Amino acid sequence: MRLDRWLTTLGVCSRSEGKDLIRKGRVTVNGTPVTDAGRTVETESDRLTVGGQEVDGRTVRHVMLNKPAGLLTAARDRKQPTVMELLPPVYSAIGCMPVGRLDKDTTGLLLLTCDGELNHRLLSPGRHVDKVYLAEVTGRLTETEKAAFAAGLALSDFTALPAELEILEAGERTSLARVTVSEGKFHQVRRMFAAVGHEVLTLRRCRFGPLELDPALGEGQWRELLPEELEALREAARMP
Repeated sequence: MRLDRWLTTLGVCSRSEGKDLIRKGRVTVNGTPVTDAGRTVETESDRLTVGGQEVDGRTVRHVMLNKPAGLLTAARDRKQPTVMELLPPVYSAIGCMPVGRLDKDTTGLLLLTCDGELNHRLLSPGRHVDKVYLAEVTGRLTETEKAAFAAGLALSDFTALPAELEILEAGERTSLARVTVSEGKFHQVRRMFAAVGHEVLTLRRCRFGPLELDPALGEGQWRELLPEELEALREAARMP
């Protein structure tokens, strides 16, 4: 990547501002001042300093976030806050985007990545990457609902693939269950429960493919994926 483009991709400055900084010798690469805006750089390994301040130059990053309720899973929205507002601006600048969506009122594990191919493969219906949710619902769950989930539920616009419903607690007023689905369609888990007569009160995603939500992350907190976690995701997505 060109040096001036690197600066703008990271959101450090505009293209013209970057050229000016470079021309004045205020940008160093691997400790050496560079005055050529067209200098080719290795974004994932070269060390970048601007105005004496070291800048993390990586343009490919992967994030695990514990999504709180009340935020849209979107890159941006004119009227409502989004999950991207929980991250430093550089993540939006480099195109780190959510992998799929969680409903506004659904909490829990949300992955974000700059790798468009990985994003696509993790969401591809043909790869059946499981997602696991904890759901609190109205009424008592029974073996009848468990069997209906296992058979695949016909909804208004599609038939949900067979899903696993594990009943953790069954009370007269509310029940708690763990649900494993291999799809991620709009409001799918909520609609599946509605189809068998139960309203979802709370919904939390606790696993996506091989990754469990880090228990050290409070709601609204995030961290970058560990190398072994990224490798496990790539294997689940069947990436070469």
